[in-house]
Amino acid sequence: MAPPSSRRSGFSKKAQYSLFTGYLLAGAGALLGFALLALSLWQPAAFAPLRGAATDVVAPVGTASAVGRSTSQGVLAGIAGYFNAGRQNAELRREVEIARIRLAEAEAVKAENRRLKGLLGLSEGTAKPVAFARLVGSSATSGRRHAYISAGANDGVRPGMPVLSERGVIGRVLETGRSSARVLLLTDSESVLPVRRASDNVIAFAEGRGDGLLRIRLVNLGVNPLKVGDTVVTSGAGGYYRPGVAVAVIAKLTPDGGIGRLVAEPGATNFVAIEPIAQPAALEALAAAERRPPGAAPSATPKPVAPAPALETLD
Repeated sequence: MAPPSSRRSGFSKKAQYSLFTGYLLAGAGALLGFALLALSLWQPAAFAPLRGAATDVVAPVGTASAVGRSTSQGVLAGIAGYFNAGRQNAELRREVEIARIRLAEAEAVKAENRRLKGLLGLSEGTAKPVAFARLVGSSATSGRRHAYISAGANDGVRPGMPVLSERGVIGRVLETGRSSARVLLLTDSESVLPVRRASDNVIAFAEGRGDGLLRIRLVNLGVNPLKVGDTVVTSGAGGYYRPGVAVAVIAKLTPDGGIGRLVAEPGATNFVAIEPIAQPAALEALAAAERRPPGAAPSATPKPVAPAPALETLD
């Protein structure tokens, strides 16, 4: 038996009429399509109403799709913003803190320059660092607070040179090797640093307590002018540090000064800059102290302009 598709219509009139009608409709459709194509090429604007009607029909569906797409993007952006908010807030707080420190340092430098230029007509420049190094370690449990840096005598580092981070003072070089050095941190119990309040000339000493904080002791006793939140900077006395570098922020008041929190925390510092000693007289005093035999009485200060190197303990 042959497949149904191979059967012939035979003499069935109904089958013949159906086949003829199919051919006729196909030909009419082809002619209509050809006519419409020719009309669209000859008069493109003739089908504008039809296109407009079709657009009106599908516009609600497209609008709903666009709203859903924008809503989903907004939800995803909100979720991503929620997870990134903590990191962004931490970065913003760090930037604000650094900006406040830089502002306090700028005010201190401005006040120092105004005072010195008004009295002596001096102009000062920023010291060029001797070397940059990584802070490779620091003591955290004993009363002595030391740190170690990856730069030494081969890099030009000498004992007494200030060590600074991008925030402020870390300490000063205590001993040097060929490619490393030991740093006396500000919080060491043997560290004493002349400081002043950044906004004026309230003079004090920053003494290390061995517990990560500094004791700010005023030179002129009486009514304590310090306030919580005041920034203290280096005064330049003694000749080791250049004036106007951030040191600490007052966190608590005491009868003779206050307790300061370090601006440059060694535990949060990766890289430091080693600067030269600010005043040549301090260099001469340091060299004389190194040449003096143990137990010998100290000699007279080389120059009267820098009588204060003894304010900071070398060991």
